[in-house]
Amino acid sequence: MPREAGDGEIKKAFRRLARELHPDVNRHDPEAEAKFKEAAEAYEVLTDPERRRTYDTYGHEGLRSGGWAPNTAAFGSFEDVLSAFFGRGDPLFGELFGFGRQGPASGADIATSVEVTLADVLAGATRQVGFEAVSTCEHCHGNGAEPGTPIRTCERCGGEGQLREVSRSAFGQMLRAVACPACGGDGRLAETPCEECDGAGRTVRSRSFEVDIPAGIESGQRIRIAGAGHAGDAGGRPGDLYVEVVVEPDERFERHGEHLVSAIRISATRAMLGGDVTVPTLEGEHEIEIPAGAQPGERVVLEGLGLPALGGGARGDQHVLVDVVVPADLDDEQRDLAERLDESLADEQLEPREKAGGRRRRRRRRARRGA
Repeated sequence: MPREAGDGEIKKAFRRLARELHPDVNRHDPEAEAKFKEAAEAYEVLTDPERRRTYDTYGHEGLRSGGWAPNTAAFGSFEDVLSAFFGRGDPLFGELFGFGRQGPASGADIATSVEVTLADVLAGATRQVGFEAVSTCEHCHGNGAEPGTPIRTCERCGGEGQLREVSRSAFGQMLRAVACPACGGDGRLAETPCEECDGAGRTVRSRSFEVDIPAGIESGQRIRIAGAGHAGDAGGRPGDLYVEVVVEPDERFERHGEHLVSAIRISATRAMLGGDVTVPTLEGEHEIEIPAGAQPGERVVLEGLGLPALGGGARGDQHVLVDVVVPADLDDEQRDLAERLDESLADEQLEPREKAGGRRRRRRRRARRGA
């Protein structure tokens, strides 16, 4: 959790603690009401930007000097109140207020990318990704000491990994914890540093990882692989690997979520006459029927030939748009045929197909009534 934890995270922790400490729940505890008030006062500090900044910088003494001092008698100290909020082992507690030893630092995350095709999105795929990563030294197994040599407790910090410095300021005494410069915060020192990693316990080497690409994934989405990032310091938790998926463009299709859109170019005469044409799909060529009198932009839907939803579910559709091409540079014979066709067309035949079809239906109904 980041140092700049938001109000929502702190509010969630307070609600949990308030339920546990509420006097109505703890009627057997004579100090329940006092503890509940103390928790509320601590919450005021955490949600007040100025007070929180003062405490983060100058500690409890800073709050006292600034004229605000929570009543922490029942808990023992303001640190105990905050510990109850987050738990002493919670990373937010340590990162915000610096109490107690934080333990070995976690490894950093790694970001990389992998390219896939729409066919991979349809069926899912497996890809091998390569990257440089800080890894635990194989020679010393991460302890920083030459194998067979002793590791001793750091004398400067007494094995704590931290040194506390006290100074005075306008707000009173300021207490802050810093990593021990002698052991780097580990609390231990190798008498004979590892020859391979110079005592760091980690080395940089090339790594590869097999990544499963789920069907239905979209370009820009990331796959998180826990523990596959940089190794942590002195046995700390490794970071994570984030693989961003980049879906390669396919000139045949335009993707809209689970649906695909493609276009088929036909001549004006084919649009007038209709007929079967072949269109590409992710599963090969597919034959569709163009209705007679098809208009530019008319859509033919191929149900279930789109992409699956991420995590499973029915496939989307492929929408085929009709692109009617009017030929240019006609030769004399073609021009003559076109002119004769143009002269033979009635006005109602030049209306959109829906209107023309309605006219034909009305004529048929009138004819039946007249018969």
